[in-house]
Amino acid sequence: MLRLHRRELLALLLTASAAGAADEPISDDLLYDRVNRALITDRELGTHQLEVEVSAGAVVVTGWVETAKLQKRVEKIVKKVKGVKTLDNRVQVSR
Repeated sequence: MLRLHRRELLALLLTASAAGAADEPISDDLLYDRVNRALITDRELGTHQLEVEVSAGAVVVTGWVETAKLQKRVEKIVKKVKGVKTLDNRVQVSR
């Protein structure tokens, strides 16, 4: 008979839960919220007016930033969000 301590059982349950959650599709509404929150809470991008659209896991971000560095930062941040399948970064650098 297999005996597990509480910590081992908890770790096993958390691992199984995380594995199951990874396979579940994320709704576009939830993905929109996650991407929007990631952009708004970023200390460098939070003040910019960026628009987010999501369809079947494909994310489109539009808007304006001051530098190419910030434009690339949008891409970096959005790609880290769990559930993003593709990103179309249409953010433009203002001149």
